[in-house]
Formats: sequence, C-alpha cells, structure tokens
Amino acid sequence: MRKRWSNIILLLGFCSLFLLENSMAADSNATALLPVKKIVVSGLHAFDEDDIYEAVSADTPGFFSFGKSKEITIKEKLIPSIEPSLRAYFDSEGYYDANFTVKDRNDTVYIQVEEGKPVRVADINISADFDIAYLVRMQKRDVFRAKDFIEAKSRIIDALLRNGYCSYDLDTRAYVDLETHRVDLVYKLKKGGVCTFGKVTIKGLETIDERIVKSRVRAKEGMRFSTEVVQNTSAAIYDLKAFDSVLIDVDKKFFNVVPVEVHVKEMQDPYHVEAGAGYDTYVGPRVHATFTKHNFMGNAQQLTLRGAWSSLEQLAIVDFYKPVVLSLFGVDMDFGASGGYSNLEFDGFRETKGFAKGYLKYEDDALRLIGGFALENIDISELSDGEKLLPDYAYDTFVLAYPYLDITYDKRDSKLNPKYGYYLSGYFEMGLPMESEASLYLKSALEARAIYTVSELTMAVVGKIGSIDIQTDSLHGIPESKKFFAGGSYSNRAYGFRELGVIVSPTKDLVNGALSMANLSVEADYPLWGKLYGAVFSDNTMLTDKSYDYSGKIISSAGVGVRYMTPVGPFKLDVGFNTHDPSIYGISFQIGQSF
Repeated sequence: MRKRWSNIILLLGFCSLFLLENSMAADSNATALLPVKKIVVSGLHAFDEDDIYEAVSADTPGFFSFGKSKEITIKEKLIPSIEPSLRAYFDSEGYYDANFTVKDRNDTVYIQVEEGKPVRVADINISADFDIAYLVRMQKRDVFRAKDFIEAKSRIIDALLRNGYCSYDLDTRAYVDLETHRVDLVYKLKKGGVCTFGKVTIKGLETIDERIVKSRVRAKEGMRFSTEVVQNTSAAIYDLKAFDSVLIDVDKKFFNVVPVEVHVKEMQDPYHVEAGAGYDTYVGPRVHATFTKHNFMGNAQQLTLRGAWSSLEQLAIVDFYKPVVLSLFGVDMDFGASGGYSNLEFDGFRETKGFAKGYLKYEDDALRLIGGFALENIDISELSDGEKLLPDYAYDTFVLAYPYLDITYDKRDSKLNPKYGYYLSGYFEMGLPMESEASLYLKSALEARAIYTVSELTMAVVGKIGSIDIQTDSLHGIPESKKFFAGGSYSNRAYGFRELGVIVSPTKDLVNGALSMANLSVEADYPLWGKLYGAVFSDNTMLTDKSYDYSGKIISSAGVGVRYMTPVGPFKLDVGFNTHDPSIYGISFQIGQSF
C-alpha cells in the first residue's frame, strides 16, 4: 500500500493562517477590553441572526476560535447606535415597515424585531440599444434591495466599458410606493459610439527604456476600448517585477478616443531574499533559499539564484531574464536562460543532472510561446541501498541536446481561482543524438481544461495526453526520468507526486516511467460556509510502456476535499482513494487550483 503526503509545508502555511487569525482575535480582544454586553435577537423570520449582528457591529466568534466562548457581544459604547443601524439596514433590505425595540438589561442587550411587509418589485421596464436584460437580475415579486439595484447599474456600466462604449447615456430609476409596498424599476440606455484607445504615454521611468514598458501595454492605439484590456495591461507591467506601483489613467476622452497614460514608480528595493525550512514527505526535511535582484543592471532584467537541500534532493540554479531582447515583424521577444545542478531520488532510481538552457518568449493576454534549446547531462543510478529496480541498460549517463516549444492559450477568468473559461497547452521536445549510442526521440504532451460555474457550483474537467516516440534504436535509449510519471495534485490524487509508473492493473504499477500517458480529472466545488468550500473529484490515469499506446490499464481514484479561500488563491486539502482498493490513498495540500 502506498501512502504519501504531498506538500506538507503548505499545511504549515494553513496552520499559520490559523495562528494568524487567533492572534488577530487575541489582539482584538486585548485592544477591546472595553465594557461589553451580551446581545440577543428574537422575532426574525426572513433574516438570519448573523445579518443583524453584523449590522450592529456585534463581536462574533471567528471560524478558528475553537474552545473559546461562543457568546455574541457588543461594546457598550455602540449600544446607542443600534437603532439607527437597524433602521438603515432594514430600509436597505426593502423592509421599510420594520419595527424593533432595544432593551438594555443588566449584562444583556435584547433586540425584538417585527419585520413587517417588504417592498417588492412590481414592474421592470428596460429601454436600451444594448443587451442589459441579463445584467438586471432582480425579478418581479423579488424583495427590493437597494444594494441589488446599485449593483445592477454597476454591472451595466462595466459591461459597456468592457465592450468599448465609453460615451453611454444611462438613466436608472426606482419608483417606490410605500403604501402599496411596490417598486417599479426603469432602465433607459443609449450606448453611444464605439471608443478606441488613443496615444500611449509612459511617465516615471528612470533606468528602464520606454520600449520595455510599451511591450507590455495591451491597449494599442486604435484598438477598441475595453476596461479588461486596461486591467491586462496593468497586470503585464507588474509582471516585469520592476515597479512598486503602476497606475493607468484612461479618464480622459476626446471624441470617443481615450488616451492611455501609464504612471509607474520604479522599485526602490530591488533585492528579494527568501529562506526557509520545512518538511515535505516527497523529499523529507528541506531547507531552501532564493536571492533575486530585480531590475538587474536596468531595463527590468532579473537575476535569480536558487538553492535547496534535503536527503533526497539537492539543487542549485541560476536564472537570468531579459525583456524585449529583439523584435521580429513588430513582435517583441523576451530572453531567458538558466543553468544548474540537481540531484533527485525517484521511487526506483536516482537522477543527477547538470543542465543549461536558453529560450525566447512571446506573451500577450492569452497566448504564450516559449521556444528554446537545452543541454543536459543526466546520470541514472541505483538508490543508495544498491538495489536495481530498473533493467541494467537503464543505469547510464545520458548527454542530451534538444530544442523545445511550449505553447499556452489561457482564456480562464482567473489564474488563481477560475470560475469560467478554458486553457490549452502543448509541449514538444526533440532529443538530438550527441553520441553514437544515443537516441533521437520526439516527446509531446497536450493538456486541455474547461471550467464552468452554475449558480455557485464550479465544475471543471482536465484532460492530458502525451507520448514519447524513440526514433532510433540504441543501447542508451532515453533517461528514465524523461519518461512520464503521474501522481499528486495535478494528476492522480490517490498517489504522491510522480509516484505512479507504468500501470499493469487497476491497483498496481511499476517504477518504470511510461512512453505514453493519458489522464482525465473531473471536479466540482461548492461553497459550504463563508470562505470554506467543499469538493468532490475523480482522477483517472493510464501509463503504458509503448509509444502512442492508449489501450492500457487505468488506475482510477475518487475523493473529497476542502478549499479555504485566501488572498493568494484557495488553500486545498484533498484526500483521494483508489476506487478498486481504498486502502491505497493519498493526502495532498496545495495553494491555487489544479484547473
């Protein structure tokens, strides 16, 4: 039975979130040792007590407040503001007739609520030359909430600006009749003419050429105006990692032409040092360090030194990145290079590798192209116990040279936690013989993802397929580490990272890597409470020892997980089980989605 916990260090991160929230709660309690009283609400039918507590700024226990008092309290100094706060809250929720009494008795504040009859939407009248009906989500007989009315107007404006209409004439009105408890909604819109981006100007540069920043500007002169393009421009400039702030001004307008003013502030502290220690059961106790010099020698160049050590893995890598090294037919290309050493223990062998590579990169809003050339010296050896789990010919030194191409087309609405969209990628590598006994090979891997959300249920499917075609017979073949393995958060979650080799039955696999690979994962996420989401998933993996062979056995897993939303993406905890033998399971941790 195989059990492997992946990315345990991320569990420590989750624990730190726990400690942080409790620390914040402790600080809050320390600073708020002001007189407090318990608060009790009664008489509610259409509302939850939590809504009322939030409206009056009561103190409620946090999600991680285990073992602490569950009493809900309010600071005494806030008691006089309860009635005006409730009046404003019920009015905003459409309950203008609501009555409530507040009684302050000893150590408890009692709130008795009579909700009354709500104002409901009686009629919705839309007159527009642009489709906005789907943006007005209130329906007849819905309770009229001011927030929903305002949000509908914001959605309409956002849709207009995303589609190039910056000269719109929009009039939204809500006619409320408190006697009949009805409201009539009126939306009038003339979208106006199509706007385009005007001249682009860059301000605030000191050591970086203007052409570097302009290469990241997606809002090209003459292009149809869109706030989405403006946001993509901001993200692309920030990705240069050379600026402390980026502000894009598109507030001016001249006859439907919108000039683009980019204001930047170059990074004041370009040095970034990171060091840490943790435990990952794939490589054991681990220490790592990273040193990065942003804007290295100007023009947003970047130099990074990385190192890590554990009993199963040692690595040292140098990375260099230079934006806009050349332009071909008006297309700006970046340059990157890296070199280093790694020593990694797989399940049945050890790979020691020295490598160097250089590449050119082009990237826009959705498309990314990377083409490069790499040199590798790989030594495949037995593990320290001397046991040989691979054929004798697999233990050798391989000198590889190969051009490669990496293509990605990403149309997801978010890279951290997508709700809609799709993602396509392809990787192609051609190994060139560097010695008489080496093999010419072609390696390819394709991936497709699709994500769709209905109400609050997010559904995703991820498909992967790959093959290695060895073109020439040789004694060396290719290194075992170049072949396909599976397992972990991005393939089969009943197994640890790269734990699955060639599959021989629904419950058994070999240590050998595969020449053909296919994987299909489906997942559904749904909110449970606050920032906490639940998930169910299924992963299905095929690994065979022949090129273009997709007729092999499949290992299937199913499982459940939880996601806790953080500012840097969801923290995921998944437990996957082999569907044919539940005693084979894996537990994985991850920040960010796998789709």
